[in-house]
Amino acid sequence: MKFASARIIAGDIKQMVAFYEMVTGVTANWLAPVFAELVTPGAVLAIGSVETVSLWQENSAQPGDNRTVFLEFQVDDVDAEYARLKDSVPLVHELKTMPWGNKTFQFRDPEGSAVSLFMPATEDAKRRFIGR
Repeated sequence: MKFASARIIAGDIKQMVAFYEMVTGVTANWLAPVFAELVTPGAVLAIGSVETVSLWQENSAQPGDNRTVFLEFQVDDVDAEYARLKDSVPLVHELKTMPWGNKTFQFRDPEGSAVSLFMPATEDAKRRFIGR
């Protein structure tokens, strides 16, 4: 099994796509007016408008309702990314090193989902990411 993507259901898809393009530096592929993908080296971030929910099952997802998932992006230089984004995103926490060895900061996207940018900082953490 291969993890292929994470999908966000957006109330304002244009705003969400523009936000994630700014954060990732990746230009979205618009596959339909109600669906876009940002293809990164690790996985795909899919963004669907609220209108796509009924294609699955009515009321099976609701924009702006997520408080259980963090989207995490591994970066080469978390200090540089923090300096670039800190005044453009609503920060949840500033730079810190987590007990498992990743240096990270966290912010929220326009609809409230948590987003973390991180890099392995300790030697143990760096070893975990070799070959990923």
